[in-house]
Amino acid sequence: MFVSAQHIAYLAAAMLFILSLRGLSTQETARRGNAFGIIGMALAVAMTCWALFSENSIQTLGDGTGILAGAIAVGALVGAFVAGRVAMTSMPELVAILHSFVGAAAVLVGLASYLEPEKKTGDVAHLVEIFAGVLIGAVTFTGSIVAFLKLRATIGSKPLLLPGRHALNALAIIGCVILGVLFVREPDPGGLQWLLAMTDIALLLGIHLVMAIGGGDMPVVVSLLNSYSGWAAAAAGFMLGNDLLIITGALVGSSGAILSTIMCRAMNRSIWNVVFGGFGATPAKTGKTAELVGKINATQAEDVAQLLLAAKRVIVIPGYGMAVAQAQHPVKDLTDALHKRGVDVKFAIHPVAGRLPGHMNVLLAEANVPYDIVKEMDEINDEFEHTDVVLIIGANDIVNPSALTDESSPIYGMPVLEAWKAARVVMLKRGMSAGYAGVDNAICYNENTLMLFGDAKDSIQKLLAAVQAEAKAA
Repeated sequence: MFVSAQHIAYLAAAMLFILSLRGLSTQETARRGNAFGIIGMALAVAMTCWALFSENSIQTLGDGTGILAGAIAVGALVGAFVAGRVAMTSMPELVAILHSFVGAAAVLVGLASYLEPEKKTGDVAHLVEIFAGVLIGAVTFTGSIVAFLKLRATIGSKPLLLPGRHALNALAIIGCVILGVLFVREPDPGGLQWLLAMTDIALLLGIHLVMAIGGGDMPVVVSLLNSYSGWAAAAAGFMLGNDLLIITGALVGSSGAILSTIMCRAMNRSIWNVVFGGFGATPAKTGKTAELVGKINATQAEDVAQLLLAAKRVIVIPGYGMAVAQAQHPVKDLTDALHKRGVDVKFAIHPVAGRLPGHMNVLLAEANVPYDIVKEMDEINDEFEHTDVVLIIGANDIVNPSALTDESSPIYGMPVLEAWKAARVVMLKRGMSAGYAGVDNAICYNENTLMLFGDAKDSIQKLLAAVQAEAKAA
């Protein structure tokens, strides 16, 4: 009876996870999708604990039951504390480091499964499961740590392009395959040396793969690591004989792979280009091109307010700077004030704006910006040439015309929001520093671009006050 109940609960949890993914596919249903995911995970954890701490299991676990229960409690408390304190701007870093935990868990589960006294001795399929799980987990572990450090700006965002890097990756993969054959053929417990050797190579491979990826591709990297962590979890499920872990890992792995592919298409990148760190690409030339030489036209909030009130159509392009300044709520207030004056305001979202897929969408939803005025790049790019004012808030690489015109640029070939086609562009930045990809932005030097320098939140609040003052005076 218990086994039947457990299987039914696992099946229900799996269905809830599928409904969660479906709900997360659109902004309108995202809250419901999150609710399904929470309920499904709570059900899965509760049923697993029930199975683990049942009378028979407690007798098997013996004195380790208290330690295991304590570990679960401590982990839950730490997770709740960290997630509750993390700022939205740090969410990509949190996601990356959580992926590393999944990878580390897969490695440890694989090693423990191989060293388990009652393991399936001589079972080739089980040995392959162990080897694959440790391999994927090790790459995910170190790759996620490098991604975390890049997102925190602890290490530079520029790609590390070693000479012969693709040959090094190929040799590492070939070496892992050879070690896998030796591991499967080696009598127990001699295969441990080959398993540990492969783990060392996979750890280095994870570092090298992500170090070779530039800052402009980091949102895709986060999505890819999410996929890797899913496959690592699925492999751990096979090792443990846990059907729900297999299903959940496969859902995460496949959905992460699909999202990564969609994002790569939106960036005009090959998925293999990102996976293998610029495969087929050549290092970008250094130096400032003549296109980037020009006059910077600084402006004040009062002048921008007059432009906005005189406009019929305005497009707002949010970027990471808006997230850092936590300016989404003042932006919503400014949008409402302009709507009251009859100005048509829309938001343009680039697929890789921010540091995480959907980063800007979440921020705008948090501020209750209506979903129907938030448009994706493909929906709105043709509207810029018919727009009076474009307001760029803390975005840089995603509006850089060099991506279309400068073949020496690291972001060349990436589709961008063509904001420069508008009659007037107003760019909110703290200063003239380059974007996350380390590339200067030609749009700042255009004659129709005005630069409003300062913290994004302060600038938007000044704009709002000026707009409201102008409206009262009228």
